[in-house]
Amino acid sequence: MKWMHRVGLAGLVVVLSGCAGQGAQPGHDYSALRESRPASILVLPPLNETPEILAPAGLLAQMTAPLAESGYYVVPVGVMVETFRQNGLDQPADIQQVDPARLRQIFGADAALYTTVEEYGARYMLVGSVVKVRARTRLVDLRTGRELWSGSGEAVRQSNNNGNGLLGMLISAAIEQVANSLSDAAYPLAGVASQRMLAAGGSGGLLHGPRSPRHQPE
Repeated sequence: MKWMHRVGLAGLVVVLSGCAGQGAQPGHDYSALRESRPASILVLPPLNETPEILAPAGLLAQMTAPLAESGYYVVPVGVMVETFRQNGLDQPADIQQVDPARLRQIFGADAALYTTVEEYGARYMLVGSVVKVRARTRLVDLRTGRELWSGSGEAVRQSNNNGNGLLGMLISAAIEQVANSLSDAAYPLAGVASQRMLAAGGSGGLLHGPRSPRHQPE
């Protein structure tokens, strides 16, 4: 799996929008999650609905941190990837079709995250660009196959070339497009989207896990 590096682009304004645990509606039903009480989570490689081949790796690389910070043990991504590879599975679509009970047997995790990348990358306009990452996920109990929770997250960054004059805006837009083509401009936003999607405590977000001091046992 190809991992990406962080990049920064000067002259850009970050517009962080979207929901994560945050975008769900108030009154979210946590009965299944509370009943299951998962302590360990297996993060599966995301499905990719975008034309950007770097999208699954860019998101997967940053999904562990918010889960760990929320109080869950997370199966190391490297261990997960290598285990599937040794068993002849390297495509997210094939991996997400593996029986939950089998995943439980192999990794010993209580639950797994099934994620899909909906948008990832840059869109270019005449005098600017918009970089966006959006994903959705669902947490499934590997002991029963029952869905415990679902959420989504997104982050957007758009260029701000106003005030440079038409020629200046065109030059800035061309520089942005070249810079984005040489690097993964969406990678930093994938971290923001992952945090919004998986950090516990927001409206409709995950509950804090047993390793968190904010965990509320039943």
